Amino acid sequence: MHKYVPSRGEPRITKLLIAKTIIVALHLVGIIGLSLPEYQDLFLKLTPAQLLTSLILILAFHKGWTDAFPIFAAAAFWIGFGSEIIGIHTGYLYGDYVYGPTLGTKLWDVPIIIGVNWFILSYLTGSLFHKIPNDYYAAFLAASAMTALDYIIEPVAVALDFWAWKFDVIPTTNYLGWLGVSFLIQLIYRKANFEKSNPISVFLLMALIIFFAILNLTLEV
Repeated sequence: MHKYVPSRGEPRITKLLIAKTIIVALHLVGIIGLSLPEYQDLFLKLTPAQLLTSLILILAFHKGWTDAFPIFAAAAFWIGFGSEIIGIHTGYLYGDYVYGPTLGTKLWDVPIIIGVNWFILSYLTGSLFHKIPNDYYAAFLAASAMTALDYIIEPVAVALDFWAWKFDVIPTTNYLGWLGVSFLIQLIYRKANFEKSNPISVFLLMALIIFFAILNLTLEV
């Protein structure tokens, strides 16, 4: 009796394909749910869960499990989270703004999930430029990418009550603050000695960009 051995050319359902399918499904359903007023409240409550799912997918495909990685992860979380605390309570770094209830449990008036978001965005944009040899140039490009992404996110976040700006105006200082804080985190990313390539990073980053770009249109912001 002969055993059947699949040929190399036959399609296989891989872990990466499953992850990409989950990413597409999450963001597609999110776009539809957030674009329809009757379902908006329900899908807004799921926002922290979507961020945590993205975090799990990143970690599932992360290769560089050295001692330096948790140090970078903690730095990205706490520098980002700490900068938000400063911003909320002083108006420095980003401008005058407050967080709404959408993003869940808060610590010192800042949603805890925001620290996770800083890690996710720092990791994804950092990995996009990880092959560039010059640390400072790569960090600047990654920080610029993070700031550009924030520019796309801001109108959607305000429309969905993630946070609100004083006088309903997003100040230029917000983007300058993002660039500066992001650059610091990206430098730590570059100096940390761990494997930077991740097969899911670019796909997830593109999904985020498309997600917020479409919501800018459907929410008419």
